[in-house]
Amino acid sequence: MEVLEYEQDTTWANDWKVIVNIFETIDYLKSLFNKLDVPYLREIQQKLLILNLEKYAWSLQNYIIEKYS
Repeated sequence: MEVLEYEQDTTWANDWKVIVNIFETIDYLKSLFNKLDVPYLREIQQKLLILNLEKYAWSLQNYIIEKYS
């Protein structure tokens, strides 16, 4: 029983690290986009892309929370 719990805890920790890494990558992408001098419509497209990535990352986070609850 303890081995199963340890394995699940380890798997959860690894999944959580991936989620954190995804959010850090999104933040890094935001900073890269901020360095670009692009037309207004491109800025809007970049913001929409970031928003969609964040929404997806939040849904992954919720999935991980539900999976291990």
